[in-house]
Formats: sequence, C-alpha cells, structure tokens
Amino acid sequence: MLLDETIWRDKVFLGGAWTAGGGGTIDVVEPATGTVLGAVGRASAADVASAAESAAQAQKQWAATPHTQRAAVLRKAAQLWSEHAAEIADWNIREVGAIRGMAEFALHTAEQECYEASALPSRPYGELLPSEEPRLSLARRMPVGVVGVISPFNVPIILGIRAVAPALALGNAVILKPDPRTAVTGGVTIARIFEEAGLPPGVLHVLPGGADVGEALVEHPAVRVIAFTGSTAAGRRVAELAGRHLKRAHLELGGNSALIVLDDADLDAAVNLASFGSFFHQGQICMTTGRHVVHERLYDDYVERLAAKAAALPVGDPAREPVMLGPLIDAGQRDKVHGLVTASAAAGAKAVAGGTYRDLFYAATVLADVPADAPAFAEEVFGPVAPVARFSAPEDAVRLATAGGYGLSLGIVTRDVMRGLAVADLVPTGIVHINDQTVSDEANSPFGGVGASGTGGRAGGAAANVEAFTETRWVTVRGQAPTYPF
Repeated sequence: MLLDETIWRDKVFLGGAWTAGGGGTIDVVEPATGTVLGAVGRASAADVASAAESAAQAQKQWAATPHTQRAAVLRKAAQLWSEHAAEIADWNIREVGAIRGMAEFALHTAEQECYEASALPSRPYGELLPSEEPRLSLARRMPVGVVGVISPFNVPIILGIRAVAPALALGNAVILKPDPRTAVTGGVTIARIFEEAGLPPGVLHVLPGGADVGEALVEHPAVRVIAFTGSTAAGRRVAELAGRHLKRAHLELGGNSALIVLDDADLDAAVNLASFGSFFHQGQICMTTGRHVVHERLYDDYVERLAAKAAALPVGDPAREPVMLGPLIDAGQRDKVHGLVTASAAAGAKAVAGGTYRDLFYAATVLADVPADAPAFAEEVFGPVAPVARFSAPEDAVRLATAGGYGLSLGIVTRDVMRGLAVADLVPTGIVHINDQTVSDEANSPFGGVGASGTGGRAGGAAANVEAFTETRWVTVRGQAPTYPF
C-alpha cells in the first residue's frame, strides 16, 4: 500500500527519509466522527533549517539531471496517482470530509498536474536577444533553487501538487508545509508519490506544522520563492515577511466570488449552477459562489427554487452515506460560518433554507434579501451558504460583484454571450465563466486572483509556472575579449 501507516506514522519526510519531527506529533482526526485515524510528525523550525540545507545541496544535482529524466519522474508520479486512486480517495474522504466526487476530482487533477509538469523540462529555457556588440546575447531561465510551498486544508492534494509538481519539473527542490489538519492527504501522500516515482533524496521535504514552521520557511535564506495558498489575512502576513527578506511570494488567497444572473437567463440552469457553486465541498473552496447577484425580474423565483434545492441536499458522513455535503473541517470553522449567518440575519437577511447544523454538518443555507453590507455577503464565508441580492440595472450588478476587493472568479448567466463578456470586463477578476458557476480548475489553465484574492495567475499553465519557479539570467558570449579604454 502506498500509504502504509508503518512508513509515516509519527514522522515527517526530511532529507529523503521518514524521521521523527522536532515538534512531536499531530493526531489525524476524521471530522465526520471525531475518530483519530493515526498520527503524523510535527515539524519544528529546526527541521525547516535542516530541510533547507538538504534541499539546497540536492537541488544542484537535480537541476543538472537531464531533462528527460526529470520528465520521467513526473510522468511516473502521474501514473501513481491513478494506480493508487482508491486508497488515496478514501483518505481524502475521511480526513478532509470530501464527498467521493470531490475526492476523485482531486486525484484526476493531481494526475493531470503531474503530466502537465512533465512537459516543462523539455520546453525552451531561453531566447536569443539582439545586441549592438559583437557577441551572442541571450536570456536564460534558471531554477530559483529551493521553493517553499504552504498549502491549506480544504483541497490539500490539488493546492499542494499544483506548486510542487512544476517547481520540481523545472529543476527546483521543494519544502512543502501542509495544513496539520490534513497532513496525510496533503502531505504524506505527495511525499510517498514522489518517493515511489524515483525522485532523488533531499529534493522534496514534507513538514507538517503550525505557523512557526510556516514562518521559518518564509524566513530561511535558502528558500527563494514561497507559493502560498490560504486566507487573505494569512497571505498578507506571508507577503510582509517575504518582503522583508526580499523574496517572491506567489499568493492564492480568499475569494467572495459572484454569480451574476442577468434578466434573460435560463432560470432552471441558473439555479443548478448556483447550487453547485455554493454547496459543492460544503463551500470550502476559494472559488465558491459567495454572492448571488440576481436581476429583480427573476429574483423571487430564483430564491424559491434555490431554497428548495438546498433543502433537498443530504448532509452527512461521506465515508458511510450517499450525501452531497460532508462535514466542515472543525468546530472553529463551523462556528465562524454560523456566526456570519446569524449576524447577517440580524442585519436583515432571511434564512429561507438551512442556517442550522448538527455537530460539524452544516445544512445548505440560502439567505434572501441580503443587505450588501451583511457579513455573509461582504465576507468570505467558506461554508455552504448562498447569500442572494437583487439588482435592477447592470451597473448595480457590477457594483455588488466588485464590492469588498476580492477578485478570484466570476460567473455570469445570460442567453447573450457577448453581453455577458461586456459585463465581465467591468469586474476585476482572475477567472471568468460565462454560463457557468465560479468553481472550476484545469491543470493547463492559469489560475489566480487579483486584489484581496492574490497576486494573479501564478499557478496552472506552462507560462505561469515558468514565470513562478524560474529566474531570468542574462548571458553573453564573445569569441574574443574586448579591449576597453582603461
């Protein structure tokens, strides 16, 4: 078995070996039941220093490895995601709380991320430049060296592998810090995949831990680039710390993405899109549809149909029941979600479906007549909550969709595609879907947001990955040394 617990129990992956972490251990807890599934090692700041030194040494030889061999490791990793899909999916369901469809989508995406990354080593890595001097002038792309990846709990496989795979493919070493709540799915799994794929020791390290480990990773001088996915608040702290150390931080942060339903939309199609966009994976996705902006002509019917759909969605343990919504990750997240719902109700919103929970299972919730400044509309909820506001003129829709400063994903539902594109041009956002909801991800497409949602499309797609994980070096070559006047 790929995830044989005797290999990784109570350990971190450091220097090519499974070893005790300097910070003790972390229980692996199933959110649906509270059952302890095992334990992983907890890293310390000293472990980060050891990993960075090991990675810096291993990276030199890895970068010098022929591109065909690096590509072969990535292709083998892709195959392993497929070969061990059933085993990994079970962990994803139990540790993360994902329903099976979400768990399988994550595995498919991880496989595709590795296949896409496997094409990077053979890409041209520079360009010839004209020069007024008698010399060959070129710009060459070089690996940055050591890349730090900090990934969150919600979709831990995708949000780790989409940085790990291209960074490795381009000749870098990587230190991955997965969220301690999903350290097996988001950390152990990735380490074991690349261990079995033949990645040389020391090129990848996996160090689960808390904020102290993340801070040490950002601060260590050997780590030249940080790829962070998480909340906007945490991203600001990472960016500030990285800035003090003059290193790049690629930030994929929170979102409060809008679905704009124009007056000519197909109502049944819009409601289907809305339900999936808000309730898939319990709303614990950065691209979740967090604001429903609906034309007044369709508003009442839209709310009624969406509420009926929400009320019919089964909520429960995805490992044991055929459900559409599993548990939220922990009590803190549940209480945050419920606090935003109750505060919005106090501000005038009406809960027409849901607004209740049992243990960590939060019912699909629809809020109607939501004021624009209500917390559930103005803030990222990260739960299965659909706040619905009405508009009359297109400029009102744009105002509601842009309020708050987030700019990750936007969906627009309309029978007039060109009209939809015209509206989209008025909303700053990294992703636009016409006649689709806001949640979508493909390994070969650029991904990222603007404003409070991050630093742009630094993940997905060959151009974005090369930009993210290499540096540009200017090189000139002369046949003979020139003579200078002194």
